[in-house]
Amino acid sequence: MRQKNNEITEENCQGFKYFKPLSKLLHRLHKAGCENDRAGNRILHMDQYMTLLLLCMFSPISNSLRSLKQASELKKVQRKLGVPRSSLGSLSEAARVFDSDLLTGVIGELTDRLKPISHSAKLKDVNAVLTIVDGTLLKTLPKTVRILFGDKYAESVKAHVQYDLFKAVPDDFVVTDGKTSEKAVLAANLEADRFYVLDRGYAKFDLLQQIIDSDSHFACRIRDDSVFEVIEERAIDSDGRQAGIERDMVVRLGRGSARDKLKGPLRIIKLKATEQTEYSAVNIRYTAREKAPETMLICTDRMDLDADVIALIYKCRWQIEIFFRFFKHVLGCRHLLSYCKNGIELQVYAAIIACLLIALHTGRKPTLRTYEMFCWYVSGWADEDELTAHIEKLQQQPAN
Repeated sequence: MRQKNNEITEENCQGFKYFKPLSKLLHRLHKAGCENDRAGNRILHMDQYMTLLLLCMFSPISNSLRSLKQASELKKVQRKLGVPRSSLGSLSEAARVFDSDLLTGVIGELTDRLKPISHSAKLKDVNAVLTIVDGTLLKTLPKTVRILFGDKYAESVKAHVQYDLFKAVPDDFVVTDGKTSEKAVLAANLEADRFYVLDRGYAKFDLLQQIIDSDSHFACRIRDDSVFEVIEERAIDSDGRQAGIERDMVVRLGRGSARDKLKGPLRIIKLKATEQTEYSAVNIRYTAREKAPETMLICTDRMDLDADVIALIYKCRWQIEIFFRFFKHVLGCRHLLSYCKNGIELQVYAAIIACLLIALHTGRKPTLRTYEMFCWYVSGWADEDELTAHIEKLQQQPAN
């Protein structure tokens, strides 16, 4: 016999003050989707729908459209969050009516409010936004996602993320089908004054030159058998040797017509692989009979930085993998509230906003334990003193 979902009660909901930083940002979306509502009959507006989605992110009890409907019927939710009582039809329609692209501005403004988290003093000379770029497949979403993109695509959605290392949150997020090229998405979203940290999948000459032309920089792992002509062999100092650097070279990368795609020489660091860099670079689980790479080649256009700084930057790439694990937990990989592309994007962006809210209130990068504490609090199982104690303890810890 199927077990009924736990009912949401007013005792299960508290901590609405933590949603206040969003109220003004979301309110500007109040009229979104009302273009065709000439009679003025719309009751559920975009800002209210997104508030309900965020409440769902912090309430494990709420895992379906019906539970969202039930939450909207609570007087406390209506009073504190300004959300009207909503029908299943209105909630279902919202996923198609409210444009998910409108949330990118909200995410951008929340990101701008975050203060940089302290990192190694060696990174101060980068003078650019350190941006780790990668994509992740949301494979655990229901198989019915194939309805969205058709049978020719894998049963998955891909999230393309640009992760701000200094603020420890994503500042650009694109959702596509599972087959979309990560290189093409990055090329379409390049910005100036960035230092892009890329894995081997992004090592395309055209893309690397596009990054340089956009007044940004990169550190990208390239294939171990890459062809290049050494122009200059640089000396390695003690810090470089300690960082595991074996060679520091200025090179002309590629050969023939491929070399012509790059307008100038680049720099290659040959770096001894560690357990951390192996995972961040290739993201492979090795069996006992397979041998992990002993070295890797990191290509960059920055000639001015010390070699050990380039190595340190690339070793930071693993942090986006940690974020992906956290993000998927927040997203819940639970029931999708909609199977249309726009509806999935709304739910994914709500998870991103949840991550940003945690970072804003703690001053630290979001962690699974902190997210769980917020969930306990919003669900009424932890009181405000316990949440405050957790945040204070977190802020006393040194930032990584």
